[in-house]
Amino acid sequence: MSRPGGSPGLSTLAVHAGDERDSTHALEAGLVLASAFDLGTADEAAAAFRFENDRHVYGRWGNPTVAALERKLAALEGAEAAVAAASGMGAVAGVLLAFLRAGDHVVAPLALYGETARLLRERLPAFGVETTFVDATADGAYLEALRPTTRVLYVETPANPTLGLTDVRAIAALGRERGMIVVADNTFATPHCQRPLELGAHLVLHSLTKSLGGHGDALGGVVAGDAGRIATVREQVVKSFGAVLAPFNAFLVARGLRTFALRQRQACASALEIARFLEGHAAVERVHYPGLASHPQHGLAQQQMRAFGSLVAFELRGGREAGRRLVESVRCISHAVSLGDVRSLITHPASTTASTLPAEIRRRAGIADGLLRLSVGIEDTPDLIDDLAQALSA
Repeated sequence: MSRPGGSPGLSTLAVHAGDERDSTHALEAGLVLASAFDLGTADEAAAAFRFENDRHVYGRWGNPTVAALERKLAALEGAEAAVAAASGMGAVAGVLLAFLRAGDHVVAPLALYGETARLLRERLPAFGVETTFVDATADGAYLEALRPTTRVLYVETPANPTLGLTDVRAIAALGRERGMIVVADNTFATPHCQRPLELGAHLVLHSLTKSLGGHGDALGGVVAGDAGRIATVREQVVKSFGAVLAPFNAFLVARGLRTFALRQRQACASALEIARFLEGHAAVERVHYPGLASHPQHGLAQQQMRAFGSLVAFELRGGREAGRRLVESVRCISHAVSLGDVRSLITHPASTTASTLPAEIRRRAGIADGLLRLSVGIEDTPDLIDDLAQALSA
């Protein structure tokens, strides 16, 4: 499975990693729907409850179909281990609740997925956890926000929905120097574009619902990292809180992962062409895409990303009303939330995914009222550009 003298490539890992043949010799991992498993002898049962053998005990503790997916996801991120959760937010909440206690402090980006921001801003303070939100694109912003009680440095890069970048290597070095846990949400970039663990982060998480699953038919989340921390997250998010990924959803995500590298190559290549088209269109005021030389952090993108992603954000000269006309005029592109689908999706963050953020915070985060977020799928690039062209002239 590996290249001579090297490790397998991403496409090979996406197809083969985590596969283990059972007694049926089936090429695809079986879909196991059991909620309980035979415990064997009394001694084997006792050992299983002490985690001294690999017997499955109960569906909330683990499942063979989910375990196969976790092995594949760990391989894709270059991690020792991974734990799957019921959703991306299950993964986010699981990480934070696993490592934070009353009195702890978090540093996180201003430009951040809306529900993650709400968790940090509205939910965790009830448990005695405070968060300082910073401009994560600014040098030194995390350092300036540190407190003696800072426990977690949270990174989301590229940011949702502005596509601003955070220097993962610099934040990871800061976290390791100060004894803080560095958590990176890699949903937008995916392992195709960057691997935060290789840049020094302790833990990386994804919404499996997005590019990894890729077909818009299964919710899920994952956290990957060293085996010790992943065991802590598993105990908290899955066993204790019950954010269990359903075996059928695990089966669907694993199926989607077989074509992950192919889908990402097409989507990223199309996104770059579309960004260039939009940048040259008279109706477009500004395009946010790390692959463009005009992006203020294009140099950082070239340093820490292998490709520039399938998301494009742009602002129209007519502001919110022009954006409303465009999302109602597209034909090939679907007006819908989510991202990373085989279909191209467009949304207006200020009124949808970022609407839970106060207007002042949206402004400080760079989420303009006229900003649109385009998730590029695998359709033919000329068809997507033609669709945007007709919608821009509508």
